Amino acid sequence: MIKRKPAVAGQFYSSDASELSEEVGAYIKPGIKKERAIGVLSPHAGLMYSGQVAGAVFSRIEFPETFVIISPNHTGLGSSVSIMTSGEWQMPTGDLTIDEKLAVKIAELCGAADADPSGKAHLMEHSIEVQLPFILHLSKNVRIVPITLMTDSIETFRTLGEAIADAVKDCGYPVTIVASSDMSHYEEETVARSKDKKAIDMILALNPEGLYNTVKREGISMCGYGPATTMLYAANRLGARKAELIKYMTSGDVNRDYSQVVGYAGMIIK
Repeated sequence: MIKRKPAVAGQFYSSDASELSEEVGAYIKPGIKKERAIGVLSPHAGLMYSGQVAGAVFSRIEFPETFVIISPNHTGLGSSVSIMTSGEWQMPTGDLTIDEKLAVKIAELCGAADADPSGKAHLMEHSIEVQLPFILHLSKNVRIVPITLMTDSIETFRTLGEAIADAVKDCGYPVTIVASSDMSHYEEETVARSKDKKAIDMILALNPEGLYNTVKREGISMCGYGPATTMLYAANRLGARKAELIKYMTSGDVNRDYSQVVGYAGMIIK
């Protein structure tokens, strides 16, 4: 069995289990009424910057049996659509097993996707990994399906989203789809917030084509617009009726440097 080891422990989050648990615990909101989520948007920066947003999202949702986590491919490794179909992901606070049955089914249904049992595309990618401390903090029993995207094709996003939805319909247990994405990168604060609102409004409208076209037209440096577009296609096919913005902030809210910020949005689709 492939055991995918942490790639960014000690950089994006603490490599010490007790310190990481304490770090994540500070971002989890206790006592909040939880709701079923078809999909979520969650950021993937270092926890000191995006942890408040990710924590707010995962605190609000009922945990499924499996999370399908879709991320951009920052490393250039692997294929344009890569689904890790077996193995475990090891983290300082525990291990998560891949839902092999669901992963293989998605790969079979999506002609654009490559099954990647060796995990080549996922070896050094941080944007799925940074979601996992929050998931493990709240449950040790869930499984994951990791998917990385290295394509700009809206047709591929639609095909993959519909394949995910059809596989979820057939699996017979609860699944939540996570789109891993930060928002604007290295823009002045007011510019970032203005641009990000345009993308967020498209997600609130459950409009995948609108999100894709807005990002392109407005030059929004949202690294995970592909995962978010894919998630929206899947969510719509699964009967989504509403999206909600849970929290938005920028890196300037943390370091007080508003000249070049990165934006972070946490959203729930239900």
